Amino acid sequence: MDYTAAWDKVGAATKAARRFSAERINQVSALADAAAPLCAPFAARWDTEADRRRQLRTEENLKALLKAQKEHNSAKVQASSARSQRALARRNEKNPLSSARRSAKRADKAASKHARHAKQGLAAARKNYPATLTNVAVKAHAAHASAAGLSSYVLSTGQDWTVWPASVSAVLIAANVGGLLLGRRKVTASVTEEVSEEERQLMERLDPSYWVEHADARGLGGTVTTPPAVTTAGIECEIRLDGQWTVKKLRAAADSVRALLGARTELPMLVAAAARGGWAVIRLRTRSAAPDGAIPFRPGDALGVDMVTGEEVDVPLGLRMLIAGMSGAGKSTASRPLLFKASEGPENVLVIIDLKKVEGRLWDHRARVAHDPAAVVELVDELVAELEERLDVLPKGQATLIPTAERPRITLVVDEGAEVMSSCTSVEAVTGYTDKGKAIVEKRDALEGLDSIARMGRAACIDLWWMTQSPTYGDGVPRQIAKQLGTRLGLAVESPTEARVVFGESAQDKGWRADELPMPGVAMLRDGQRSPDPVKVRFMTDQEVVNLPDTAIWQRPETPAPRPSLSLVKDEEVPAPRAEDPQPAEATNRDRVLNAVRTGARSAAAVVTETGLNKGTVSREVKALVTAGALVKADDGTLTDREAAA
Repeated sequence: MDYTAAWDKVGAATKAARRFSAERINQVSALADAAAPLCAPFAARWDTEADRRRQLRTEENLKALLKAQKEHNSAKVQASSARSQRALARRNEKNPLSSARRSAKRADKAASKHARHAKQGLAAARKNYPATLTNVAVKAHAAHASAAGLSSYVLSTGQDWTVWPASVSAVLIAANVGGLLLGRRKVTASVTEEVSEEERQLMERLDPSYWVEHADARGLGGTVTTPPAVTTAGIECEIRLDGQWTVKKLRAAADSVRALLGARTELPMLVAAAARGGWAVIRLRTRSAAPDGAIPFRPGDALGVDMVTGEEVDVPLGLRMLIAGMSGAGKSTASRPLLFKASEGPENVLVIIDLKKVEGRLWDHRARVAHDPAAVVELVDELVAELEERLDVLPKGQATLIPTAERPRITLVVDEGAEVMSSCTSVEAVTGYTDKGKAIVEKRDALEGLDSIARMGRAACIDLWWMTQSPTYGDGVPRQIAKQLGTRLGLAVESPTEARVVFGESAQDKGWRADELPMPGVAMLRDGQRSPDPVKVRFMTDQEVVNLPDTAIWQRPETPAPRPSLSLVKDEEVPAPRAEDPQPAEATNRDRVLNAVRTGARSAAAVVTETGLNKGTVSREVKALVTAGALVKADDGTLTDREAAA
């Protein structure tokens, strides 16, 4: 016989059995760990009540209970004796008004009243010195088991024993003991060695055993956590909400949750609804799925990287967008990957309004840039004219113009909208000159044109991107324009009010808290599809922008009668154009009236027909020409040119 082979065979079977037993133990332990949070509230209430009863069971309360029992027993004896004396008096005396019966009645009432007071005192003493909770449970289960056993005996026959009442009592006893054991089970969080010291502390405090023990002290009683897990974005843990708890109520108690965990104030924390009702999920952003440090941008790269999932995040062209962030949040730098895409290719052109004269200078070899209010007004007028022309040539049945090299997609970027709102609302500009050389001044408003572009530019492939440091209505974002900007890119802002303007009134409750974002280069993108996961934006240096290849600069084609360029009006008088260097000027209403009279119009009605002006304008200009001596008006109203009359 081969003893070695036999020994190996027996040892192999033993090892297999041990492995099987270890696997079963691990499975049972895992099930117990999963059931422990469910039983933890029951065990916590049991322990709380047991501790309350234990604290009441003092020596003084015990003495009071013994005294109350003694007085109650004495009162019961006296009441019984008085009741017997009253019954004897009734038998001996037939007259109900006799003194003996009246005395016995009064004594019986007094003894009964004293017995009731003694009984109430005994109840109060028993409440002050209660039985232990274990004793109460044993008595309750014993009473139930006795009744269940008797019911089983009564309902059974010799051939068929019925024991289900007793089995129910046994199940209740087992459930009570098992619930206490599972609820008191110390579930240890699986903390790996790769976690940081901060993550280790947070996971230990998110552990159900720690949470249930300390939740009441922070006003979070009725909430129970599950064992936390480490993800690529940090720590994630589900919380069961009992009683009156809701996700909204737990979100409002975020400060208490942070205090219970001992988390840093700057640590981003999100409380959201879980996949099932009655449950919430808490996410602590202790990690980032994006690479550490600045992520360099290369042509063809996306806007940035999702810090939770690690996925690439990009914004397609053709969207109207609001880009908001406080000073220093990296608003201009974060938009550079988007500006590159908007200026790349023959079918895309970039137009920038930059009154700060900083970012626009870096892009003037790839974009048309307006740096002063007069240039802004002129640029907006050209874009509005282009918008109207594109809408006129849009084929019937086609909702959006298809960009081509002849009519490319125009992306209009307003860098710092608050400055545009304050500087370009009432711009005095020269639009022409009279025949005497006097400048014709008009007040122009760029916001009217920008409003039209925001409302109607999508169909004409003219998209508005509005950038501002103050994302509040009436300060940094016009309300009518803000309604058209469906895509929102928000960096760090100063207050929750600004965050609500960027992402919506109810967005903050869903996690869109731009006021809690770190600076710089971290943003949130709300396009109707993404969740409020932070995005780490790719970085381009100033020199990298300058080194980009040149592209075509958009200019609106000149029309046969181009409108004169605008210029700011100075305080001094504009000099008249020299005779040797005449400046082109459009004909004024006065010139049109004078020319109409010279060509044969002899009445105000004929001038109205000839010029197309309204009657009030013609009457005013005729009066001015007569006063100046250029026209002669007869008594019958006939108009003649003074030079022709001479």
